[in-house]
Amino acid sequence: MRAFTRGLIGIAGFLALWELLGRSPLLPADALPPPSLVFGELVAQLTSPEFISHVVATVLAVLIAIAIAIAIAVPSGLVLGSIPAVRHATRAVIEFLRPIPSVALIPLALVVLGFGPETKITLAVYAALWPILFNTIYALDELDPLLVETSRVFGTGRVGVLFRVALPSALPFVLTGIRLAATTALIVMVSVELMAGSQIGLGYFIMEARSGPGRMDQVLVGTVVAGAIGVLLNSGLERVRRRWVAW
Repeated sequence: MRAFTRGLIGIAGFLALWELLGRSPLLPADALPPPSLVFGELVAQLTSPEFISHVVATVLAVLIAIAIAIAIAVPSGLVLGSIPAVRHATRAVIEFLRPIPSVALIPLALVVLGFGPETKITLAVYAALWPILFNTIYALDELDPLLVETSRVFGTGRVGVLFRVALPSALPFVLTGIRLAATTALIVMVSVELMAGSQIGLGYFIMEARSGPGRMDQVLVGTVVAGAIGVLLNSGLERVRRRWVAW
């Protein structure tokens, strides 16, 4: 309760500072709308089916991207972490691909995949892969050899050790990687929607709001909603981690 109260005080202080800056004569009137105007516009947008469709499109695409990234990264991490020869053979390729920003691949993705939702989902999957993959690999590095030897003494094969010993031991690391990957996927998703000419999503809503006469209150509405989605994703995955791997 004390931490919750301090969090509320921090949020209240941030909003008060934002309100003062938004109404200050030091800034142009339309440069930084105060939160009183932004949240009024937020309430109005939440009753708009069009805005809700943008939010749903972004959230659904993020969830799909996370699911695909998990399906690819966890098995790949188990293989790379448990078979040193494969890990060493692929290290150079992985270290080359990992630092490439997803937004730098937008032109290539547009040429190959077009302007559909496949482009933003693919780029979000690419960005979300790495935290899950490396957390899975590092988890296997921390695996107690005594557990492996004990399971083998009882007749467990290589595949059985992988799924009965290695994967449960790696689960806390994997969930941490998924939590990091979720926020990364959201950032990339909104960025691609904003930069790649998407026709739906929060990024597209922000792009439309800033064009023409420029509605900064709507731009900040999209930004606030994107931040709220990120907080909900992070909090939900943290609860899952505490529930599943409280030990």
